[in-house]
Amino acid sequence: MSKTALLFAGQGAQVVGMGKDLAEHFPSARIWFDRANAALGYDLAAICFHGPEPELTKTENAQPSIFLVSWVAFQLLKERVPALEFAATAGLSLGEFTALTAAGALSFENGLRVVRQRGRFMQEACDVTQGGMAAVIGLDEAPTSEVCAEAGVALANLNCPGQLVISGEADRIVKAVELAKAKGAKRAIPLVVAGAYHSPLMASAQPKLRAELTTASISTPAAPVISNVTAQPHGGPAEISERLVEQVTSSVRWEASMRYLLAQGFTRFIELGPGTALSGFMKRIDKTAQMLNVADRASLEATAKTLGA
Repeated sequence: MSKTALLFAGQGAQVVGMGKDLAEHFPSARIWFDRANAALGYDLAAICFHGPEPELTKTENAQPSIFLVSWVAFQLLKERVPALEFAATAGLSLGEFTALTAAGALSFENGLRVVRQRGRFMQEACDVTQGGMAAVIGLDEAPTSEVCAEAGVALANLNCPGQLVISGEADRIVKAVELAKAKGAKRAIPLVVAGAYHSPLMASAQPKLRAELTTASISTPAAPVISNVTAQPHGGPAEISERLVEQVTSSVRWEASMRYLLAQGFTRFIELGPGTALSGFMKRIDKTAQMLNVADRASLEATAKTLGA
């Protein structure tokens, strides 16, 4: 029998207008947007729907916005497909919080608040460091790790074969880009980001996030949730909290996480939230896996139809 895993979008997937057609066509979606506004005390829905883009892309807004739209997509899919069953969840970076919430480890309000604060803490770390990131295309992990060691930067994301992301001090990223090209990378492209995510430059966010998580009331997930840090299922509440703190400066081991699920017999993956980046990664990891997604009304209907609703 086919095993299904839910995958939740990460930062960078945000786009002005996300969630708007869901809120306009589904009253239950509007209720979730209103609940989010009430929980946070400001109009996050308006930022999702109307931007402006510089406001949406601020880390402290982008992270809760993606969490919210991904959560709404999940709720609407359950509404359209009452028989929906999933046996694991995973999420890219901030998406790991959405995955934990979907598996019952966090309440919606607590998950949203923590993600909002995480974004704020990471933005504060960005503001006091001169960090940057770059995508390295067409170079394997071992030579990319050599580049990182030589340039003094970190390997931030191992997304899929041939697509890695490096992170660190901006001037060192410039050096790393040149080294990666010299080692045979097809492309090495600096990214437009606020700072050096998933690198030691984010360390100042960790004690603040740890303190925030102590108020979040974490439970044991009802289904396995794959940790970005270990590429294995999370354990109990204390371990979840520690892994989420560690994740801020650690590499996101996305390819390894997906390979773990594939090895466990998962054949269907549903990407929830804006964009289709995770679907793209899976095509590079395993072309035979079935990928569905819910980002808007059209993709919701298409996925519901495929699932037999």
